[in-house]
Amino acid sequence: MSPKEIQKTKTPMPEQEPAVRARNFKEVPLGYSEADAQQEAARCLQCKKPACVSGCPVNVNIPAFIKLIQEGDFAGAARKIKETNALPAVCGRRLSSPVGFPANQPRAGLRPNLP
Repeated sequence: MSPKEIQKTKTPMPEQEPAVRARNFKEVPLGYSEADAQQEAARCLQCKKPACVSGCPVNVNIPAFIKLIQEGDFAGAARKIKETNALPAVCGRRLSSPVGFPANQPRAGLRPNLP
């Protein structure tokens, strides 16, 4: 994907409709399609000040796994995350937020509330 093709705004994550999710216990976010994940990864890699890197509580090599997603190597991206994080699904649920990764806010004195 050339720099001219990279979008500047975040790709919204598809979610269950409120009326549907009020009646089940399934995940609210439905996840990105492969194409949307690659597009979002390309956008993410353009970040000039990736606070997620310094704010990651388990020191995941975020740029490396995002690059693998951009390249379409989703299994490789999962392996990269698991190099330093034995429970990525737990962290993904605990640290995700509609406004972005909470590690982007350490300058405000906010840190992920980990047990």
